[in-house]
Amino acid sequence: MTALLIGADRLGNIPNTLMEYGIRDYIHWTGRKKGMRNFEIPTETDMIIVFYDFIEHNITKIVKEKAKQNNIPCVFSRRACSDLVKQLNNCSGCKLCSLQS
Repeated sequence: MTALLIGADRLGNIPNTLMEYGIRDYIHWTGRKKGMRNFEIPTETDMIIVFYDFIEHNITKIVKEKAKQNNIPCVFSRRACSDLVKQLNNCSGCKLCSLQS
């Protein structure tokens, strides 16, 4: 599974947490520049994770709309492994992706 991570300048231990949930590959965008508003979701993206405490404000709305248009599950989390785990556990029952805890 490949996730698009948007937000956070540094990921710290987040890649380790993602591995526990079967997310082996990820693409990371910091999401701080206004130019990101015109982004295109990479075709290999299975899931989008947005770290909302480290992102340019309007990007969250744009990401949510694009994820919905492309039928890609989208999780919003603080940049903390504990919050990410909580959000991924909540997401695991949605059946939009193959996320398994």
